[in-house]
Amino acid sequence: MAAVVVFDIGETLIDYGNPLSWAALYRPALERADRACALGLSEEDLLSAIAVLRRYNTRLCPRTKEVSADEIFQEILDAWHRPEGPRDRVKREFFAFFKRNDPRPYPDVPGALAELKRAGVRTATLSDVAYGEDSETALEDIRDLAAYIDLPLTSRDTGWRKPDGRGLVYIAQRFQADVRELVFVGNEEKDVLCARNAGAVSVLIDRDGRRPDHGQMYTIPSMDGLQKILQERS
Repeated sequence: MAAVVVFDIGETLIDYGNPLSWAALYRPALERADRACALGLSEEDLLSAIAVLRRYNTRLCPRTKEVSADEIFQEILDAWHRPEGPRDRVKREFFAFFKRNDPRPYPDVPGALAELKRAGVRTATLSDVAYGEDSETALEDIRDLAAYIDLPLTSRDTGWRKPDGRGLVYIAQRFQADVRELVFVGNEEKDVLCARNAGAVSVLIDRDGRRPDHGQMYTIPSMDGLQKILQERS
């Protein structure tokens, strides 16, 4: 068995039902925050906030160094000429919009994680948060899996976004493990590249049967295929 298995969260462990880029949903998310905080935002205010969010959209403007939601939403408040505004509540309501469908683990995930736990395999998460979301709120999405994850982390904890491999190196150091023995499971090209950049084992989960080739070492259609890979590598 592998010493450590690391998982991406969104669309790997958890089904969010959101597009990979949130750009088309900025307006309704900001309108939710406007209503909740009674801000009375103008069209100009909404457009200025959308412009800030687009600059921090990593699908449009890639970056590997992580920033915080406080930085982003303070910039939005400054654009609204309300630097002392309710930043924490605005960001909370904004992110809540994208969790309105009550994200849940995929059906195959709890059993697979429980099996890893029984086998003594150590587990972690490494997920890029959207727009610098605080780890505390981002990791609430895996609360139903908490008993099975030894080291739940996001890019806010490591300071680096995928495909930079330093997040996986950080996890290996925390476990005092060889990063080359880490198995990283994700659903996107950047997950595969992150594993390759760190020297770890890359596993792409292809739930939709699209069969993409990102240079991954292994491809699985569900978490049920993970045990076979770990047994091969033991």
